[in-house]
Amino acid sequence: MSNKWEKQYEASLEKSPTAFFFRILFRIILPIILVCGLVFGVIGHACNWFGEAATVAREEFGPRAMLKKYEWFKDAAAALDKKRADVGVYDARVLSLKEGYADTPRKDWAREDREQVNVWSSEKAGIVASYNGLAAEYNAAMAKFNWRFAEAGDLPKGADVPLPREFKPYISK
Repeated sequence: MSNKWEKQYEASLEKSPTAFFFRILFRIILPIILVCGLVFGVIGHACNWFGEAATVAREEFGPRAMLKKYEWFKDAAAALDKKRADVGVYDARVLSLKEGYADTPRKDWAREDREQVNVWSSEKAGIVASYNGLAAEYNAAMAKFNWRFAEAGDLPKGADVPLPREFKPYISK
């Protein structure tokens, strides 16, 4: 068997070294390159898939992303506290005006005062609606993941009080 191959080898060399080179190239080297390329392509694709998963995890849970999310929760909690305080201010204004007209029916109030109470009531309703929308967004975002900064033992340096887990909707009486 090796005798046959040796004869072909010698015949190829006698024809020309170029023919021998191309025969070796197409029968041995090129198939090896194709197989290696296929194997490395499959491995590279798999690594890229895992690499993409690692990239997404880093983007969503890395320190920069966690800081941004913490800041959003902190800002949202402050905005909700402000809205609750604003509702209290409007309630105090209306109560103060009503105390001035203690035993007087509302139809007998001065027109400007009746209009002012209506304006304050509509502004309060807008703030309550805004509060409820932001509270729902806050609660949905907080429920998506177990945020460590809502736990007392896992607060960032300098933070004293954990963020609330949930804000209750503001319900007018």
